[in-house]
Amino acid sequence: MVLMTLDHRYNQLHSLRAGLSVVVYPLQLAVEIPGDVTAWFRESLSTRRQLQEENASLRTQLLMLKAQSQKLQSLEVENIRLRELLDSSFEVGEKVLVAELMVANLDPYKHQVVINKGELDRVYPGQPLLDAEGVMGQVVHVGPYSSTAVLITDTSHAIPVRINRNGIRTIALGSGTINRLDLPYLSNNADVVPGDLLVTSGLGGRFPPGYPVAVVEAVQHDPGRTFARIIAKPTARLDSSSEVLLVWPGETPVAESDVSVQTDDTPAVESGVAEESVETPDNDSAAPVESHPAEATP
Repeated sequence: MVLMTLDHRYNQLHSLRAGLSVVVYPLQLAVEIPGDVTAWFRESLSTRRQLQEENASLRTQLLMLKAQSQKLQSLEVENIRLRELLDSSFEVGEKVLVAELMVANLDPYKHQVVINKGELDRVYPGQPLLDAEGVMGQVVHVGPYSSTAVLITDTSHAIPVRINRNGIRTIALGSGTINRLDLPYLSNNADVVPGDLLVTSGLGGRFPPGYPVAVVEAVQHDPGRTFARIIAKPTARLDSSSEVLLVWPGETPVAESDVSVQTDDTPAVESGVAEESVETPDNDSAAPVESHPAEATP
């Protein structure tokens, strides 16, 4: 009691308290260290767990964004292809229907494709098939929901063409090779050179005139033979196109995903496009053209 009274009234124990606080301070720190360490460790674990969860979430979002980016790139390319198709449809001025390839059969003896349009879309046998670059072939078999088309490079296919530069008409035959057409009915003195564009002549009524078909790649003249050996490369991307155009010749230009056509206006299917006469600069030297069926047996 006396010490308390002296300290309260006269502040006699101040120096003693200061000395004792210095001595006790390390003990206070030692007592508080376990609690501080426990709190720090708990906070560190919590922060580490949150960072791990956040990193996992960010990795997932990054993966999804990359996947979406890849899809967007694919959609962008597809959009470009569709724009090319639509642009080409308005250039040729025909009624068209955009279709997708389902199956492609490109063995040497049968160049055929299956598309996802059929009788319900008013597709008919003999209907021209194009891509953004030129003629691909024609429909040979029609089912309710899909159709089979033969490509112009099929060995059984023949298409009447003319040289765009001078109008000389001939017939382009499928060679069985996806990037080659043969022109066996042009005489040695025919005015044809590499680089000449071949377009549909319109003879036979199956392919409207003016569609790009192929570009002449090689011309070989053999004096011992009546006809020159001429090779042309199709303008259409026969081995890579995934979207195609079905054409209704003579109809009003329309470019839609689904086109309605009156059945009464459907063109009659002819037996073969290669039966017309072939004109050359020298008709006396041209041999008659044998019948060559334009359609392949599905």
